[in-house]
Amino acid sequence: MQTTIIVYICIAVFISALVAIFHYYYKTKKRTKKLVLFSFLRFLSLFALLLLIINPKFKQKSYYEEKPILTIAVDNSSSVTELGYDAKVLEILNALKNSKLLQDKFEIDTYTFARELKESDSVNFSGHQTNISKALKDINNLYKDAIAPTLLITDGNQTYGNDYQFLSSKIKQPIFPVIAGDTITYIDLKIDQLNANKYAYLKNKFPVEVIATYTGNETIQTNLVLTSDGKRLASKELTFSPTDNSKVVNLTISATKIGVQTLRATLTPLNTEKNKQNNTRYFAVEVIDQKVKIALIADMIHPDLGALKKSLESNELRSVDILKPNEASSKLNDYQLVILYQPTRKFTEVYENVNRLEKNTLTITGTQTDWNFLNDVQTNFYKDDLDETEEVQGKLNTNYTNFLIENIDFSDYPPLQNAFGEVEFNTAHEIILSQVISGVSTNGALLATYTNDTKRAAILAGEDIWKWRAHSFLAQENFIEFDTFLGKLIQYLASSKKRERLTVGYESFYYGNREIQLTAQYFNPSYEFDANANLTAIIKNKDTEKVTTYPMLLNAGFYTVDLNNLPPASYNFTVRAEGKNSSKSGSFKILEFDIEKQFLNADTKRLQAIAAKSNGKAFHINNDSQAIISELINDQRFKTIEKSNEKVVSLIDWKYLLALIAISLALEWFLRKYYGLI
Repeated sequence: MQTTIIVYICIAVFISALVAIFHYYYKTKKRTKKLVLFSFLRFLSLFALLLLIINPKFKQKSYYEEKPILTIAVDNSSSVTELGYDAKVLEILNALKNSKLLQDKFEIDTYTFARELKESDSVNFSGHQTNISKALKDINNLYKDAIAPTLLITDGNQTYGNDYQFLSSKIKQPIFPVIAGDTITYIDLKIDQLNANKYAYLKNKFPVEVIATYTGNETIQTNLVLTSDGKRLASKELTFSPTDNSKVVNLTISATKIGVQTLRATLTPLNTEKNKQNNTRYFAVEVIDQKVKIALIADMIHPDLGALKKSLESNELRSVDILKPNEASSKLNDYQLVILYQPTRKFTEVYENVNRLEKNTLTITGTQTDWNFLNDVQTNFYKDDLDETEEVQGKLNTNYTNFLIENIDFSDYPPLQNAFGEVEFNTAHEIILSQVISGVSTNGALLATYTNDTKRAAILAGEDIWKWRAHSFLAQENFIEFDTFLGKLIQYLASSKKRERLTVGYESFYYGNREIQLTAQYFNPSYEFDANANLTAIIKNKDTEKVTTYPMLLNAGFYTVDLNNLPPASYNFTVRAEGKNSSKSGSFKILEFDIEKQFLNADTKRLQAIAAKSNGKAFHINNDSQAIISELINDQRFKTIEKSNEKVVSLIDWKYLLALIAISLALEWFLRKYYGLI
């Protein structure tokens, strides 16, 4: 307690005593024993009231016990069922959850995982992807400050994400894998990986790389055959042995017709193979007859130029040429989109040709932009030319309607450098990213699109976009988030199609283990997004002639329909705006591939490795559950801890003091009344 408070309490004692003595003893001739009681009650009431005014604070300490947490993470992917261990997993899960010994020692939290980690104890083995590394990372983040061993019930076969055996340096908790799968090695031929470009160009040849592996103790021969619509396109004879058990085969296929070509790579199976499904891999290539060419015009050297080129060319349908203004003017007719990076007066001839050829443009401004020139050479937007600069972050407009944007948190992205002030528009525009300056959101545009007659255009008011791409890699361990965002903007700008009231977004083909989704937008006659439209998607299976109608649901400025339940086949579709006499049709293919059916065994080595590196212990699911329980119970690292909790309590919160004041005042009044002093 502070010295000041103690002084105030002493003063309160003095004042209370002084008032009580003054009231009952000053000018009192007959001093009886009753006055001592009355003065004490008066002193007590006044002192308690003054204590409430002073309101001293006291430290209150309480003690409690905290059990260690046992995290049970169960693999909910279909590979567990394929290996025949689903019943065993459910049996051991129930034994662990219902163990009285574990319940007494641990707080038990149960999770399931496939592609994502979920807090649940309901297991149905329906997952089509397995990401063990993400599940372990999420568990580690949830319990990083607690004593929380992880019991990992899985076959160890991961189909998605980073290799989990190298997470030991990041995971603080011991891991106890329970291996759900055979450890016996079977003879098996397998297409381990197939690499092919998503797109190819008509009358060109495209490469296909097949990585085939063999498990067995004999030397065998097989054929790798590539077919399309039952026609053999290429083949190669392969020989495997116990020492030479992996082959990388490169084949070249001719693109002979426009459209989606579905191909099949097959390793001729052995008679003794247990799993022949992993001998075949379907893939598709879309053959097109043109490529989007983009001119990136700049009069300086800047990291943004390399970042833009790398990002845009991550899609093989796009090529980017970096040009100086003086060499670009005569070549603009060869490009579908022109990116103008920090224009100055050296861009005069470029702008003349852009306007003459009616080219779509993306203007990127920054600290070196000549705004006086830019204001004179075009009339779509305007900005005062000031010498000062500022750092600007972006805030995503989730209601942007021209194309679908994933919900990216740009508040985590580093700020861009920009000339001070806001861009003023003289034409209709839509903001994709608004400005956030020093944490304060504004209505100013950081990235916006606009149209001028038949031309589409956009402006990004900031440089150092290379930092955004680098941040995407640091956060996601890949460039996909940033490249996809920029790619959608470029795809919109590079298109010269007239805007339509109903637009549909879809892929020409989907792999069976990926998300399958159609998106659509409907606009009113003023080309404003209509959030009250009634859109339906009519899907027809070309093979079975079965027709299914799905309602499309509104989601962040788009209508979407989830088609993950469709089996592999070729489909026609029609998206219709009910009552609007408007519809769009198209077709797509779903390729047959279930990665969870590609495994014969549990991945024992990696599970044992992560157990050893995290100071845990691996078990096989055929072991008695009591062995697992005993290991956890007897591990001296997992003990109940007694913890203390210290709280600062104000006296004003103590209700008994208020009761004491009321009782002392009431008692004083009653006694004085009783003895006739009132």
